[in-house]
Amino acid sequence: MEQRAAALSTRSIKTSSKVLALDKIIELIDLTTLEGADTPGKVRSLATKAIQPDPSDRGTPHVAALCVYGDMVPYAVDALRDFNRSRNGDAIQIAAVATAFPSGRASLEVKCADTAEAVAAGADEIDMVIDRGAFLSGRHEEVFEQIRTVKEACQRPDGSYAHLKVILETGELSTYDNVHKASWLAILAGADFIKTSTGKVVPAATLPMTLLMLEVVRDWYRLTSKRVGVKPAGGIRSSKDAIRYLVAVAETAGEAWLHPSLFRFGASSLLDDVLLQRQRMKTGHYSGPDYVTID
Repeated sequence: MEQRAAALSTRSIKTSSKVLALDKIIELIDLTTLEGADTPGKVRSLATKAIQPDPSDRGTPHVAALCVYGDMVPYAVDALRDFNRSRNGDAIQIAAVATAFPSGRASLEVKCADTAEAVAAGADEIDMVIDRGAFLSGRHEEVFEQIRTVKEACQRPDGSYAHLKVILETGELSTYDNVHKASWLAILAGADFIKTSTGKVVPAATLPMTLLMLEVVRDWYRLTSKRVGVKPAGGIRSSKDAIRYLVAVAETAGEAWLHPSLFRFGASSLLDDVLLQRQRMKTGHYSGPDYVTID
């Protein structure tokens, strides 16, 4: 995995392709705030940035989703309502972390209640965390059943389901074998996405681990003709690093995965670096932190 990731990282990207890559990165970002100090005002401010990341350039694409704690979902829904109503299927999704994020240490009843409450409040996507303690203890069937049951809790009154993104916390699973096994387990239990990390554990997302997860979803597609998404989250802060992930996606799973329905970046600071690089390439002048909004 590490040798393959290193080889992909050496790929040269032409200037014209880099311009397109920067816009693609923005379109794939889950703009995230997951702090104990989050307020309704911060969520509304972040929603404004999600809609128009660069106020100086109206041609800047919007992000894929706004990711918040469950109790902040109503404020995200309110802030994005008018924009989303006008988009005809091209809306900014509202993602909520649930299931005792980030530890995952709670009863199944609490996890399901946490999920159902966020879905009822208007969440389009649920980012759940697996019980790593159960997984590392060998209780794989228990983890499977928890994912399957949380998937059921994602059902809306109309019978549709919020998308379920299953966080493996690869930094705590540690080995490639564990991450490989957990990826297959999550997909078999009904995950719409498999996600590397909560962003609260070091290491968070790494290119080799993401590459492994991309190989799993590729193999799943070859077996079933069903596509599952991948979301690296945490630690991806620069445009240069993000472009390496795009190359890995295209080379491993295929270019069909370069779409918000199948690949996301879980990030907060990445967007600002992408905007600065984008401004430089359009104007020919280097921009500084004063040229992007403060989250």
